[in-house]
Amino acid sequence: MKHFFQYLLAGLLINPLAPAFAQNAGHKKGNALAEQEVELSVLDSYEAAGREYAGGAAEIAAFDPKTSHVFITNGQKNALDIIKISSAGELAFVKSIDLSAYGSGPNSVAVSKRLAVVVVDGYHNEDGTYKAGTAVFFDTHGNYLRQVQVGHIPDMVTFTPNGQYAVVANEAEPNADYTFDPEGSVSIIDVSNFSVRTADFRSFNDNIHPEVRIFGPGATVAQDLEPEYITISHDSRTAYVTLQENNAMAVVDLKSARVLEIYPLGTKDHSLMANALDVSDRDGGIQFNPWPVKGFFMPDAIASYKHQGQTFLVTANEGDARDYDGYSEEARVKDLALDPAVFPDAKWLQKNENLGRLKTTTAQGDADGDGLYEEIYTYGARSFSIWNEQGQLIWDSQDEFERILADLLPDNFGSTNDEGPSFDGRSDDKGPEPEGIVIGKIGGKTYAFIGLERIGGVMVYNISNPFAPEFITYANNRDFSAIFDEDSPEGFLQAKDLGPEGLVFIAAHESPTKTDLLLLTNEVSGTTTLFEVKSSKSFSAQVALQFYPNPVSDKLYLNVEKLQEKSITIEIAGMLTGKVYLSQSYELTGAPTLEIPLARLPNQLYVVKVKGAAINQQHRLLKK
Repeated sequence: MKHFFQYLLAGLLINPLAPAFAQNAGHKKGNALAEQEVELSVLDSYEAAGREYAGGAAEIAAFDPKTSHVFITNGQKNALDIIKISSAGELAFVKSIDLSAYGSGPNSVAVSKRLAVVVVDGYHNEDGTYKAGTAVFFDTHGNYLRQVQVGHIPDMVTFTPNGQYAVVANEAEPNADYTFDPEGSVSIIDVSNFSVRTADFRSFNDNIHPEVRIFGPGATVAQDLEPEYITISHDSRTAYVTLQENNAMAVVDLKSARVLEIYPLGTKDHSLMANALDVSDRDGGIQFNPWPVKGFFMPDAIASYKHQGQTFLVTANEGDARDYDGYSEEARVKDLALDPAVFPDAKWLQKNENLGRLKTTTAQGDADGDGLYEEIYTYGARSFSIWNEQGQLIWDSQDEFERILADLLPDNFGSTNDEGPSFDGRSDDKGPEPEGIVIGKIGGKTYAFIGLERIGGVMVYNISNPFAPEFITYANNRDFSAIFDEDSPEGFLQAKDLGPEGLVFIAAHESPTKTDLLLLTNEVSGTTTLFEVKSSKSFSAQVALQFYPNPVSDKLYLNVEKLQEKSITIEIAGMLTGKVYLSQSYELTGAPTLEIPLARLPNQLYVVKVKGAAINQQHRLLKK
């Protein structure tokens, strides 16, 4: 046990080089505890016809407000499915468009101004190479308009806010044998004439930041970089592109079709208590501890919004390894030869119940090339993050996702999407895998909706203040009682939503129901679920309290100086169990702040209820 306490002690210390949020989060009044501002309720769920287990029958969706049509990529049938949302929030099939004439399968779809575009992979050649991809344009009734060639493996497409360009991330992954590795690129299509320009990465072949992961065998920088996802600036001038396997972000000027910058995204220090994680699927249950591990952020989806004139970027930090027949970086920590000068307790660390099972990389960590690893890395940060335009980390959700899931779903924590039940099955491998993200504005506030690919469901955060986001709620339309796996997949039909991939926020003014909506496409189950995003009753309260810090460790502070109350009653109960841990009345004597000691309360999610003569509010609090 002495080894564990070494890392626990290290995790409790403040790292002087850590970003400001790691040291100060929760100690400012601006980091107030969120009210239960919004909640998600299922209106309807559409099941793709003939959906098969893990068939990819519903991956990415796009919505057209004029026709109320939803376009869904169906990889199982190599088709673009169209369904319609009714004024009652019901989903109905319209038509399916066969895409086999354009390529081997769709990856992404986008809609803007009555124009829909789907990007499709090219077919494979007999020599193991594969053709470039295609962007296919339709009107929003599904009538074919035009097709243009883009780069290899076009993984994502989006329109600029002004509708002038369709912008494509060409991931250009290598083939299985790693004998064909085309260059990654970004295609920029002018929809006025369907002309295509390409922003490539060749100018970085001899000029790349050393912290950008470039490690494919025999690859140039341009070949190694793999564009994953795109968000566009509010003024339609700049694209921000995640380079997932490279743990980096590219900045592209759309007018000149030129890559301006490539920023490395760095790593997350899991030796800090705030970044604790469960690293093993064989440790007997849920075990959050700090470990001597660095996590590559490796975001998949990226979104953007403006706050006080600045653009902020929001990422879902999924993580992804290169694992091919011809080359694989993937290993487990127990397989590494750890440097005894750095890890004197390597034998203990590499046990299966400790770090041994955690998936890691052999591509980094042995800086001096002596065959001994001085650093242990893992894929993804099990979080979502906010960055500035220069790729500098502003805020990260740290370990909140997994702690929230442990509280809300203790019997299904760490579940995967292709097997049920599968408790703790993902702890050794990227955890819940935050993959998709979309931003929506409701009532003057800005919210991030983050899809968790493995356990499923959507995390909702208020990100109106990018320096102090607040957890709001979590919703999951999965039936965890369903029994299924690869050998006996039939049960997946009862599991409802499995493997959320794409999210679409539909604002009330564009919604057929006249309410805010959220669409969630689920790749493994082949389902598309429509949620109504409703303002909760407590959100209508006229008086807002400020609670800080959140998360809390020992003392909770309430800013009560604006309350017109003589006294208030505060009740704190476990969110999952309903057990009341504190119920007390407080006289408001004029002091601006109340202090409530919580050190003896167990670490979990709580509901905090505040009542007075003119106030009745309910809030959520995370203690860790």
